[in-house]
Amino acid sequence: MSDGELTVWCAIALVFVLFQGSATIVLLSRLVKGPTRRRPVTPKKATGDQLGKVSVIIPTLNEADRIAPCLEGITKQGYELREAIVVDSRSTDNTQGLVKTQAATDPRFRLMEDAPLPENWVGRPWALHSGYLASSENSQWVLGIDADTQPQPGMISAILAAAEAEDYDLVSFAPQFILKDPGELILQPALLMTLVYRYGPSGANPDGPDRVMANGQCFLVKRSCLDAVEGYTCASDSFCDDVTLARKIASQGYKVGFLDGAKVIKVRMYEGAKETWTEWGRSLDLKDAATPAQVWSDVAFLSAVQGLPLPMAIALEIARLQSDLPLWDTLPLQILFWLNVSLVAIRFALNAAILGSYDLQGGLWSWLFFLSPLADPLAALRIALSSSRVPTQWRGRQYSTTNPTT
Repeated sequence: MSDGELTVWCAIALVFVLFQGSATIVLLSRLVKGPTRRRPVTPKKATGDQLGKVSVIIPTLNEADRIAPCLEGITKQGYELREAIVVDSRSTDNTQGLVKTQAATDPRFRLMEDAPLPENWVGRPWALHSGYLASSENSQWVLGIDADTQPQPGMISAILAAAEAEDYDLVSFAPQFILKDPGELILQPALLMTLVYRYGPSGANPDGPDRVMANGQCFLVKRSCLDAVEGYTCASDSFCDDVTLARKIASQGYKVGFLDGAKVIKVRMYEGAKETWTEWGRSLDLKDAATPAQVWSDVAFLSAVQGLPLPMAIALEIARLQSDLPLWDTLPLQILFWLNVSLVAIRFALNAAILGSYDLQGGLWSWLFFLSPLADPLAALRIALSSSRVPTQWRGRQYSTTNPTT
């Protein structure tokens, strides 16, 4: 290799060192918040001052196969729950029948159908908005819950106590994910890690309104706050309405939080790797809640710290073993190799940190969870693909690429 060629390769290595090194500094500044973050909330019994404070809204569309644990979990909540409104978008399965059966034994349940989906609305925020408008004005808090969640006894009391103790206007909670199939055991944690890398761990303070994270599966907001922003209208056309609404509320000076709720709510989101890739992957870019510059800077960031490290480390090691060129003795290439090895090691170590976010008891080959870093390049690729596309269908509804309509 000539001196000129050696210089070129060193320059390329140096560019990657600067690209990945700067991203690593940002990553570490987020991960360092983990040890001091707020601890997970734990179940609590209702207290007298919580009486009738919360209205629950559950949006549904053909959820008969998975809504039963949600209904059962809600009915086990205490007297802090004033009402549970199931807003159904004219399901064609037995969703409404299951809700009616539950309502026959628990009068707090109420079934309603939302009006036909207006132009420029996505189905989920429209259902939530309809439920908010129909809920009791005597409830001080509105809690959005997804039909695939499994609320644990004492959940509502616990999250209400956490919200009031910290004086939040809006607070959402990360659940414990139930994983079963081998494919999702590898893929789902890698996709979740894209959120941790971009926004830090749940329970940590955000870096500003535009970096607020939220989870619509357990989304508690003061009625007065929702009234001030006219309900869910600001997130009407968003496929990540939870984050869009949370950032809108935070930008208006309200206190917004995102806490660990793994001990009070579980969720079985998707069945298998294919559904996880398609359904969850399409909304993880959060492009509806961010500017294009933010979205693509996050794509570049994930490429640097999650997508590239494993293939880069492998490729560099293979090249080193197969070559005796002086290139491999240069400092830029050595730094590049060990930087990527370090990022892979950090990722494997983080598996232990997120283990509490998963219920692996019913999983086939649950040990595959610990190999999820191998799917990191796919996860980073999924965010990039999603960032470049507009969803055309969501939860059984079809949308145009310009204006979401039925």
